[in-house]
Amino acid sequence: MILKEFKIGHFTFDYKFSCHIAPAGQIVVLKNDGKRHLSQCRWGVFPSWTDDPKTGYKMINAGADTVSEKPAFKDAFMFLRCLVVADGFFEWRQQGKIKKTVYMHLRSQGLFGFSRLYHIWKSRAGEQVCTCTIITTEANELLRPIHVRMPAIIPKDKENIWLNPDNPETECLKSLLIPYPSGEVEFCDVSSFVNKPDNDSPEVIDPVMNDLRWFS
Repeated sequence: MILKEFKIGHFTFDYKFSCHIAPAGQIVVLKNDGKRHLSQCRWGVFPSWTDDPKTGYKMINAGADTVSEKPAFKDAFMFLRCLVVADGFFEWRQQGKIKKTVYMHLRSQGLFGFSRLYHIWKSRAGEQVCTCTIITTEANELLRPIHVRMPAIIPKDKENIWLNPDNPETECLKSLLIPYPSGEVEFCDVSSFVNKPDNDSPEVIDPVMNDLRWFS
């Protein structure tokens, strides 16, 4: 399905389907360096000046309003843009003294691409690691009661613009980083099973049957 949806010929690595990816985990990204291809990157950018990979845990997100200006991201924004292949994401909403987990996805149940930036981190020992960060924007009306921000999803008909490495026009690129239309997404409550990063099975996206709430 991924190959067809994103017009890719084949995988060049052993692909492992995942229902739950946490920061520092391996994710599948779509790049374009003359042709589209899939690659694996670690979630969390390691700055070029660090020798400590743990620094990457602090750089998992970049704000759409400042991503083209911040030193840690501006070069990648110009030349190293990619998409993360996904079919949904998790968010947490406060309910009294506890947080409830919700799973958000397209109404069509299809795949989509998060806007991401990648960076090849090189250690002094010569190790090379592909790392990436997700770009967030303001939440749409549906998600706003849950969280003030959401991942910036690139519409299908704009993917080529985002992925084009020869497109350095900042304002054109930033115009793509807007809230995804509320009418095209929905979400439901899921269990707290997802709160443990090691729990990677379809159970993490199963609706909670005794507290089922679909929003539209």
